[in-house]
Amino acid sequence: MKKTTLIMLLFTAFSTLAQGKFKTTTAIVNFEASVPFFEEVKAVNKQGKIVLDPKTGSLTCVLVMRDFHFKMELMEEHFNENYIESHRYPKAVFKGKIVKFDLNDIDELDKEYKIAGKLYLHGKSKEIVVNAFLKKIGGGIQIVSNFQIMVDDFDIDIPYMIANKISKTVNTDIIGILQGEGFHSNPVAVANK
Repeated sequence: MKKTTLIMLLFTAFSTLAQGKFKTTTAIVNFEASVPFFEEVKAVNKQGKIVLDPKTGSLTCVLVMRDFHFKMELMEEHFNENYIESHRYPKAVFKGKIVKFDLNDIDELDKEYKIAGKLYLHGKSKEIVVNAFLKKIGGGIQIVSNFQIMVDDFDIDIPYMIANKISKTVNTDIIGILQGEGFHSNPVAVANK
């Protein structure tokens, strides 16, 4: 009897830990650094990895830089070799926390949150705060955010000859649906509010 109880407790504890986080490996990140009257500078990465710990509100996002794709192959090559130097800095990582996050507050309506943390890019790091909208979708949480990145903050050099063709302010947006087990409406939690 004791052995069975111990096994059940261990299984329950392990299941709770394994189910605790919401994740995706298919977040879509777009960025644009276009300047009017010049060639469009836009890229998309459809393999963003995001992990949300609902107990702490901590959020991690990892992007492989070579997973950004441009319309023109030459632009992609310049992005990886000359600007972002993917061979030296293969990933961009954001580690932060959703301010005042409570899983019980997430429902089918968009709610705006602040996310504060540190962005690691091109061998540099910077504290940033971005706004994001979260809502429940099926068994997961959708996150949508739009923000700007300044290339000077991360020592990304744009050669003088083309400096007027690429914006130093990069408009970035991200959308992802993080899946987690056991995310259902909790009538008890709602009733206790």
